[in-house]
Amino acid sequence: MGVPTRPRVAVHKFSSCDGCQLAFLNLGEDLLALAERVELVHFAEAGPLDPDAEADVAFVEGSVSTPADLERIQRIRRHSRMLIAIGACATAGGIQALRNGADGAQWAAQIYSHPAAVASLERSTPISSHVAVDFELWGCPVSGPQILAVVNSLLLGVAPRDDADKVCSECKRRNFACVMVSRGIPCMGPVTRAGCGALCPGLGRDCYGCYGPAENANTDALAAQFGRQGLDPSAIARRFRSINSQAPAFLAAADKARMQRDE
Repeated sequence: MGVPTRPRVAVHKFSSCDGCQLAFLNLGEDLLALAERVELVHFAEAGPLDPDAEADVAFVEGSVSTPADLERIQRIRRHSRMLIAIGACATAGGIQALRNGADGAQWAAQIYSHPAAVASLERSTPISSHVAVDFELWGCPVSGPQILAVVNSLLLGVAPRDDADKVCSECKRRNFACVMVSRGIPCMGPVTRAGCGALCPGLGRDCYGCYGPAENANTDALAAQFGRQGLDPSAIARRFRSINSQAPAFLAAADKARMQRDE
């Protein structure tokens, strides 16, 4: 009888800060246990280097921001049976996507003495803009428990759970006082997906939307509430154009606020 083949797993990095890859490393002993259940064929931060390895599951962090990124993500997709985008950069372009509404070439010319040497696409885009993505794990960064839950689901042969509930639900479960109600602080919690454990509201400050839009996010109602709390249209637009600026729900809300500003 042959030895059962362990699933082959790859972790790839694109334009990002590495925070989502660190979610793997921060698993500590759980990562060691995981390494006995899967074969890590590529994970630069953990040691294995084989970017073109065939993988049953490829986790991809980061956005597509350069011509090299664009070519590489196509190659990874061809070599992967399942591709999972992890983190705000991979799912919504990330912080670097804030340049999408500006003249990137002008910025480069102001900073670099030889801007022509900087290879950069006009826009920073999520992975799903270029290849088929089987599952998206939102967050900035994603957490170790999130990663572990996805891997465990795949090992059991079931689809990973997409937690699209709102941060407000986490506040209620943890008995955190609502900062909008109790302190009058504008908060993105009502339209942001759960997963962070309501970290910021638990510390008495507002959620700033790092886990992306929740399911059925009522951005119109929240923008109206922000206005009643004293935010002008420009400030409202900035609330939505942050870490997940290219997520459709947040992008549309920001554009609507800017249109109100320009009226």
